[in-house]
Amino acid sequence: MVRTDELVDGVVATAAPPARRLPAQSVVIGAATAAALVAVVLTLTQTRWLSGPAFAAWRTVCLAITVQALPFLILGTVLSGAINAFVPADLFTRVLPRSPALAVPVAGAAGAVLPGCECASVPVANSLIRRGVTPAAAFAFLLSAPAINPVVLTATAVAFPGNPAMVAARLLASLATAAVMGWLWLWLGREEWLRPAVRHGGHHAGHSRWREFRLGFQYDFLHAGGFLVLGAMAAATFNVAVPRAVLDAFSGSPWLSVLFLTGLAIVLAVCSEADAFVAASLTGFSPVARLAFLVVGPMVDLKLISLQAGTFGRAFAWRFSTATVVVAVAASALTGGVLL
Repeated sequence: MVRTDELVDGVVATAAPPARRLPAQSVVIGAATAAALVAVVLTLTQTRWLSGPAFAAWRTVCLAITVQALPFLILGTVLSGAINAFVPADLFTRVLPRSPALAVPVAGAAGAVLPGCECASVPVANSLIRRGVTPAAAFAFLLSAPAINPVVLTATAVAFPGNPAMVAARLLASLATAAVMGWLWLWLGREEWLRPAVRHGGHHAGHSRWREFRLGFQYDFLHAGGFLVLGAMAAATFNVAVPRAVLDAFSGSPWLSVLFLTGLAIVLAVCSEADAFVAASLTGFSPVARLAFLVVGPMVDLKLISLQAGTFGRAFAWRFSTATVVVAVAASALTGGVLL
């Protein structure tokens, strides 16, 4: 087993000043500790106050979200480590257009090739930034990849049989949101809001690429895993605490239903490969409201906010997530109004 101090030293760039190593180390230790504490709590089923039906439901939802997202988190960290260790540093800057404004929609469209959820896109976007990709393009990829990849679109078509308009609306609204958010970052984004985790930034001559891949994967997985668990805990708490009657109370109003399903998508934190089936089950809500659920969910949810805060910093996560919700709701309303 690699000690935490060895892991951090292995992934922090050699040029990084010693003063910046402590925050990275603290984040790794905190994330790993949170994950360990949750694992211990979830095993204490024999304790009287933890054996009731409410806690049993909470534990089931929390574990379901974590297990559902974990394979895609692993996929993302594997891709992140591979990009970091094996991909030439200038590849992405050569492939993407030199103009940041043009790089944003190209990176957003490139999200269609990654069959993963939001948990995979965060570490990959972080690696892209570390390899010289403009943050605006990386963020467009981060938002689009979980929403427009072939697996998600196929699942949407299966969940809404005979309704290709829903698939087209999801694709167009998600692409529009990703591009607009990338352009907004170019226009309004500030460097001090974005504080990526201090980690190794590419292959160093004379070092083993496989060792760098292993250390980069370990760092990303420990770093993101704890925040994934925290997000799953928050989503499970909402699932247990809010009664079904509340859902029915909002379904009658067109605008309230859109806003409510937007909030529901954020707190439920359903993986993008499965959220279409949840949306299809909400038959009491309008098609536009269900479209908003499908567009917002892969871009902003509790576990994704936690992952972004742990990777890029809280100042970025809250600003970016809030703006994304506004843009996604507007794109859903406009696209749904035309196609649905």
